[in-house]
Amino acid sequence: MQLGAFSISLSVKDLSASKAFYEKLGFTVFGGEAAQNWLIMKNGDHIIGLFQGMFEGNILTFNPGWDQDAHSLDSFTDVRELQKHLKAKGIAFQTEADETTSGPASFIILDPDGNAILVDQHV
Repeated sequence: MQLGAFSISLSVKDLSASKAFYEKLGFTVFGGEAAQNWLIMKNGDHIIGLFQGMFEGNILTFNPGWDQDAHSLDSFTDVRELQKHLKAKGIAFQTEADETTSGPASFIILDPDGNAILVDQHV
């Protein structure tokens, strides 16, 4: 099962302070819109999303169809196939992708400790 590019999405209190902190760790802005209270920062293959006021708690994020540079992959496992596979294994879903559609879609599951895992396909 290929889940795609991995990042962690952090719920931050102060976007500017978090940006400055992660810049000290060698991260640079890779995407996002500070005016909309979100930035994507990258250090090598490591990606951190900073989100102010958008959700509570931190989220592990996987992006099927993307590599670590947000480039589309020619071949990948569609989010709906991943969902069917996980359902067959008895995983409970917080939100689900519409299995009658194609293209962009997402689902959210929780690990045993309540950590949110977002599988978010953009292609």
